[in-house]
Amino acid sequence: MGERTVGGPVAAISPVQQMLASGTGALLTSLFVTPLDVVKIRLQAQQTPFHQALGCESAPWRGVSHSSKWKCFLYCNGLMDHIYVCQNGTSCTNWYRAPTHFSGTLDAFVKITRHEGLRSLWSGLPPTLVMAVPATVIYFTCYDQLRDFLWFGLDLQGSHVPLLAGGLARLGTVTVISPLELVRTKMQSRKLSYSELRVCIRSAVAQSGLLSLWRGWGPTVLRDVPFSALYWFNYEQVKAQLCEQYGTPKANFSISFTAGAVSGAVAAILTLPFDVVKTRRQIQLGEMGGLGVSRKGTTSTWHIMKEIWSELGYRGLFAGFMPRVIKVAPACAVMISSYEFGKAFFQKVNLDRQRLAP
Repeated sequence: MGERTVGGPVAAISPVQQMLASGTGALLTSLFVTPLDVVKIRLQAQQTPFHQALGCESAPWRGVSHSSKWKCFLYCNGLMDHIYVCQNGTSCTNWYRAPTHFSGTLDAFVKITRHEGLRSLWSGLPPTLVMAVPATVIYFTCYDQLRDFLWFGLDLQGSHVPLLAGGLARLGTVTVISPLELVRTKMQSRKLSYSELRVCIRSAVAQSGLLSLWRGWGPTVLRDVPFSALYWFNYEQVKAQLCEQYGTPKANFSISFTAGAVSGAVAAILTLPFDVVKTRRQIQLGEMGGLGVSRKGTTSTWHIMKEIWSELGYRGLFAGFMPRVIKVAPACAVMISSYEFGKAFFQKVNLDRQRLAP
């Protein structure tokens, strides 16, 4: 079922065109946000130099009592999170040994560009694109298809339609992508060939069952599904209000950009505690995967929340408030405005074809 505007199926676009529009948006968003992520990672890294990380125990993750030769960082471009496992002796440790000290974000931008070249600001781009582009294509295409099916197929009306479609689209995307992310992390951390990876996966499934491939799925769903439901609910509402205010029947680039930024910021704030838990859980899985061991004890979302509450209080659950909003809001704005622009382009192409058709 193709894309439909509220007015009807006159300017329908195909699912393939939706995929092209969302894939282009994901690429542009990754190009825009990755430098911010790289700077954040570098600022974190100088707080714990690699030689210190090698000599210390992985204290935050109980059940591990020996030193790690891996350092895990969490890249998040506002579309997709992924663990980057940095192993001692590999090229990614070069900037650990660099004596450059950054006094802040702007200083990091200037010094990285001056001493390492402009391309270094996009050093985290390849692993981002590997997962972010396919995940975003699935997610945005599924949302539009589900929303249109609920609106025009089932003739449902009301603001709950985007909320339901957004939540279901994200649930499906997370379920599809989670095993791929786990496999990618294992390949990166252990330098496994495809044949070795197959043996590793079979062994894990034999020991822990098929569901072990979805380890970390729960915290991801608890954050991403509410985020997506809230995001699309707010986006459709804000977009409609802005269109009405400016007297335009269809959202232009600036309206989509503004609605995306506002909706992304609101959703990011309301789901922040789940983001804190998911970040801790992801880094834990990366560390455990690098060491080849499993964590002992309970690792449920609620258990981790209790741990954070007991250690840091309620502020711990809202840690990173400003960095998350500053990153997610523009990422959502760039993504949705690029996606809407791409859809508008294909709608125009299809309309031109209809007019030229005999």
